[in-house]
Amino acid sequence: MEQPVISEEYCSDTERELTVRKTSLFAQGDGFAVYDHCTGELAFRVDMYPSVSGELVLMDPGGKPVLTVRKKRPSLHNRWEGFAGERVDGQNQKPLFTVRRSSIFGGDRAGMVVEVHGGVGPTEAETEYRIEGSFSQRCCKVLFEGTAPKGEAALLVAEIKRKVDPDAHVVMGKDVFSLFLAPHVDAAFIMGLVLVLDQVCSDEPGIGEEEIDLSSATLAGDHHVIPNGGTLLEEHPAEVVM
Repeated sequence: MEQPVISEEYCSDTERELTVRKTSLFAQGDGFAVYDHCTGELAFRVDMYPSVSGELVLMDPGGKPVLTVRKKRPSLHNRWEGFAGERVDGQNQKPLFTVRRSSIFGGDRAGMVVEVHGGVGPTEAETEYRIEGSFSQRCCKVLFEGTAPKGEAALLVAEIKRKVDPDAHVVMGKDVFSLFLAPHVDAAFIMGLVLVLDQVCSDEPGIGEEEIDLSSATLAGDHHVIPNGGTLLEEHPAEVVM
């Protein structure tokens, strides 16, 4: 694995699970709260959606900016850039990484390419990641492809999955999901990718918002699937399964 993209403090020597929760159930993503699955402590937060500038700021629990992502316009490939801390206009900050669609076709399942920038000048090296799957279905993977020249097999470094309540055997709605991280993976960097995926997904026609239909709750194995949170989130709005 490469060095941390943001900071070593956001890495763990062991596998880690984060619980990601949208902080509003009534609008298409007003913000996020991210909790450590084992301790239940707040790890990151995003207080609001982008301003006119199209920027989102990932913060630590105390409100300190950790990472800023912004959409680069215009861009056919829905290109986003990530900056350390809080991006300030006029300071000519270089992005730490760039995220773009691998194709302008294919909608939510088209996949994304992530380039992490390093070095300076014409010899600047780029480390590449690949995102596969469907974020709208909360089922996708982040794969590390290493530094050019390529040749080694891609390494799974993070995975987004639907959140399951182990006691009630209930699959949570899409406003609450799990983010699994491999050892030594920069959690702040991966959360930056989650913010981008959420924005790209919400931009797609017909993808993102779903109406809550309490009559359409179905069964998947022994798990009750409740669309968009269903009765579980409505009856227990303050409960978050860690």
